Amino acid sequence: MKISLNWLNEYLSKKISAEQAEEILTNVGLEVEGVEVFESIKGGLAGVVVGEVKEKSKHPDADRLSVTKVDIGSGELLQIVCGAPNVDAGQKVMVATVGTTLYPGGEKLEIKKSKIRGVESQGMICAEDEMGVGTSHDGIMILPADTKKGMQASHYFQVENDYSLELNITPNRCDATSHVGVARDVVAYQSLQDPTAKLSYPPTPTLKKETNELVELVVENVEACPRYSGIVVNHLKVGPSPQWLQNKLLAVGLRPINNVVDITNFVQFELGHPLHAFDLAKVDGGKIVVKNVPAQTPFITLDDIERKLNADDLMICSATKPMCIAGIFGGKESGVSGTTTSVFIESAYFNPVSIRKTAKSHGLHTDASFRFERGTDPNITITAVQRAAQLLVEIAGGKIASETLDVYPKKIENKTVTLSYTKVFSLLGIEIAKEKIKSILKAVGIEIEKEGSDELRLKIPAYKVDVTRDVDVIEEIIRIYGFNEIEIHPDLKAFFSGAGVKSHTVYRRKLTEQLIGNGFFEILTNSLLNSKYQEKLNGEVPPTTVHVLNPISSELDILRNDFIYSGLEVVAHNLNHKSTSIKIFEFGKTYRYADKTGESFRDHYTEQNILGVWECGNVNREMWYGKDESADFYHIKGVVETTLEMLKVPHRSPAQVKHLFYKNAFAVSGFKNEAAPLAVFGEVSSALLKIMDIKHPVYYAEFNWDLILQQIPANHPSFGQLPKYPSVRRDLALVLDKHIEYLSLKETSFKTEKQLLQEVNIFDVYEGKGIPEGKKSYALSFIFRDKNKTLTDADIDKCMQKLIDQFKNEFNAEIRS
Repeated sequence: MKISLNWLNEYLSKKISAEQAEEILTNVGLEVEGVEVFESIKGGLAGVVVGEVKEKSKHPDADRLSVTKVDIGSGELLQIVCGAPNVDAGQKVMVATVGTTLYPGGEKLEIKKSKIRGVESQGMICAEDEMGVGTSHDGIMILPADTKKGMQASHYFQVENDYSLELNITPNRCDATSHVGVARDVVAYQSLQDPTAKLSYPPTPTLKKETNELVELVVENVEACPRYSGIVVNHLKVGPSPQWLQNKLLAVGLRPINNVVDITNFVQFELGHPLHAFDLAKVDGGKIVVKNVPAQTPFITLDDIERKLNADDLMICSATKPMCIAGIFGGKESGVSGTTTSVFIESAYFNPVSIRKTAKSHGLHTDASFRFERGTDPNITITAVQRAAQLLVEIAGGKIASETLDVYPKKIENKTVTLSYTKVFSLLGIEIAKEKIKSILKAVGIEIEKEGSDELRLKIPAYKVDVTRDVDVIEEIIRIYGFNEIEIHPDLKAFFSGAGVKSHTVYRRKLTEQLIGNGFFEILTNSLLNSKYQEKLNGEVPPTTVHVLNPISSELDILRNDFIYSGLEVVAHNLNHKSTSIKIFEFGKTYRYADKTGESFRDHYTEQNILGVWECGNVNREMWYGKDESADFYHIKGVVETTLEMLKVPHRSPAQVKHLFYKNAFAVSGFKNEAAPLAVFGEVSSALLKIMDIKHPVYYAEFNWDLILQQIPANHPSFGQLPKYPSVRRDLALVLDKHIEYLSLKETSFKTEKQLLQEVNIFDVYEGKGIPEGKKSYALSFIFRDKNKTLTDADIDKCMQKLIDQFKNEFNAEIRS
């Protein structure tokens, strides 16, 4: 949203510069994204002055040129060659002196001292279009005889020099979508240093009804339109707006149309409340009805497009037909034109949800919908419409033809919030003087209804739509007080978590650091997903899918109920941009419809926290001293195992499972809940990769983060002395049936030798010459240690024999020499 600095300063007792505005507004949460110089006439007519033509003579070498002597009040006459047929001695004219830059038709024209057909010319006598003050090029612009020579053209034409500030207004700050709203925050900030800073509100209108035109208001859909106000103004003369009004609109990026429409836009940007003007002669039956119309009703909007209305679209209708899409866009047939003499000015409060749905449904995003869908002030409708009516009287010669009409069946009361000073200090981590807190609250419009020793009972104005809780009030306090005022202590402090503490944030941070340290990049993807993925893979969208009722795009029509798709989109994007090493992870949620009974909305839906890890291509960055290593099953398996080991989560060995997303999937379960796996991993199936348009193997691991957090042990870290006695390693080669897995051998080893066995590892797998068909050879290493003594060969031989006997009995193993 754009605001004008000059316009903003009209409401400030302490004026500010563009640099101050940028700093103050960004500090109070209204981020300034850009500052542009605005001139009502490009270049500001700098260097153009009023001159008097003292002499005129014919050019010696050109029939259509004249040589003039012009006095611009500098004490020296300028010789200027002029081609205008209407130039003559005694005229007051506009003179562009040497060095002036003009922009006729948007093209740059620099005035230089030159010779024209052999005669020196020291400037240019200007026509309207050359200065940008009109369109005529029939001749030079002749000024009234009493115009003072030497006067700057910028003063004569009241050229406005201003700054246009582009603000990033977040969806919760509808109170800041106007110059008065922004000024309120500026004054609140200024008052911390200067208590005399005040907000100057627009003057209160004093309306007098002079004629009488009856209009009946009927609101059928009170839920979508809780308040509808308006007033009739007649005897209007529709025409161009005065220059000051045009300049204000141009500075905020609006094109002036006519005085009636411009006034409604002016009030919208002044007070933040959209208005709409209906040509009263086009309101059939003198009746305005706010209602819904049947679906597929055709309606032509101001842009000459015929739109088919939805049954949920709120419409402003006459007695016979729709006239306007409420709060969004006017209709072609009821708009103000050059022949309009009477208007009904609408000022309403519409339900933000209704406006948002209709605007998105029709792809219409206007200045009015921008405000209404965020939530305007229901208690300002009368002020806004009376402000517009007063300006119509002053600017368009109108007369008030009705009382201010108002349909407001159920008043929207200001919210009440109780604020504790203790909570303010606790949440912010600093203590702010109580008097300063009260001063800030009053400055932003929050009324202190009752005051206690530690509590304030507050009345929140309706324009503060986002302030509903005490924490929202605290946010209001700190954004005015200044986040920069919160001191960051230079000392670094650390602490050890106590027993039983399971902080989602702590474990997530530790795991994030580990993954990043191993070359992974964290991603953040949209929770919305394209249902087409699931349709192509499953043949249908699962019944547990949560559909978006009014999606912003057909490609983002469901909440993701499977995490894998989001990361595969990122993989595909990177592959398409020639990235050959993709290692990414994300913490996020999946969403499912639970179909449970319950009164609460939440009873019908479930959310699950997930950690997803994707690998594709080289797992090591390209280095001159290293070798390329492609992602494979064992690498993603290592990620799963190191993750669970770092978190100290007890778990079983991976077991193969069937899963739609994988070629070969393995699941790792915990000991507390074997039915729900802690993690599932493997190579992504070819069918899914084809749907995602990925032509390279991808390996994916999905962790049930909620379940993992439940199974992280709550014990303190244990510390002990380093072993006094050495460990001993023995190797063993076994020939076994092909289907026997290493993990089975490892589990059997620890069950067989519980006292001395410390580690078991596999360092070779062999199939081929010398190994019978249907068999394979495993080479295992065993690490033994006794914490009380040095092991002898006899001790080790005894352990090894126990293991060999068990392998022979359980797996029919043969010892390979």
